[in-house]
Amino acid sequence: MVKFIKFAVIGGAATLLQFFLLGLFVEFGGLIPVVASAASYALSAIANYLANYHLTFASNTSHKHTLPKFIVTAALGLALSTSLFAAFLYVLENHLLAGTQLVNSAYLIAQLFATLLTLIMNYLMHKLWIYRSY
Repeated sequence: MVKFIKFAVIGGAATLLQFFLLGLFVEFGGLIPVVASAASYALSAIANYLANYHLTFASNTSHKHTLPKFIVTAALGLALSTSLFAAFLYVLENHLLAGTQLVNSAYLIAQLFATLLTLIMNYLMHKLWIYRSY
């Protein structure tokens, strides 16, 4: 349970970074939300990897072994998160928030839902595969 709490705190910090970058990319960078979401996920993954390697799992396994696994996990997480984000964004913009003032914030709400669902898969991949010592 302690590892999950550390993982969640570090993931929370990475998520804050992701949301910060998402907002920057959409509001100031002019990127469409789906591209901004994918880019912010990919960039925040680097901080997430390093913090989890050193703090959550205190891994003594070489980066040569953990980094390729992390890249696979990050790619799966990116695909899942981006797919969920696109689906939630579509539903929010076209159905649930259409015609309201909240429609301009739909991308943030969509990212929140996508992030929560992606968290479970990410934790399991980290715990059971990436930092596992042999």
